[in-house]
Amino acid sequence: MTVRTGIGQDSHRFLPADSSKPCVIAGLIFNDAPGFNANSDGDVVFHAICNAITSLTGVLILGDIADDLCLKDGITDSEVYLHEAMKTLEKQRIVHVAITIEAKKPKFKHRLLEMRQNIARVMQLDISQVGVTATSGEGLTDFGCGDGVQAFAIVTTEEHKPHS
Repeated sequence: MTVRTGIGQDSHRFLPADSSKPCVIAGLIFNDAPGFNANSDGDVVFHAICNAITSLTGVLILGDIADDLCLKDGITDSEVYLHEAMKTLEKQRIVHVAITIEAKKPKFKHRLLEMRQNIARVMQLDISQVGVTATSGEGLTDFGCGDGVQAFAIVTTEEHKPHS
């Protein structure tokens, strides 16, 4: 068996508070923050997972595939990008996804389970295979000061090799 680990990061600044664009994180809408300054919905969690998968496969999801879907086809739902990323794994099977988010807003504490459930649903995993943590970072960065949200993802896969 071959085990591989990929890491990905994504971040977006918030739009002005009067923007009508919703704040989408892990495929969920958060009403206590404005939407992101991004061509897509700006879902930093799904984007970070896509980047982690890119680090496993070498296939550029957000710079190529998602840009084509967004700019050419008008698809701005990051869940679609994540599905495309998962197709590139070929024989690799995801065994665990870990997410950490840095932000002052929105508040995540009471929605962490819901986030785990939604990531598991989208990625067709058991909830026990998904971990999500969040921190304000003690206000030491722009994210901790409330200017946007940053997410890191670690995706672990395994591939069973046939015996020769």
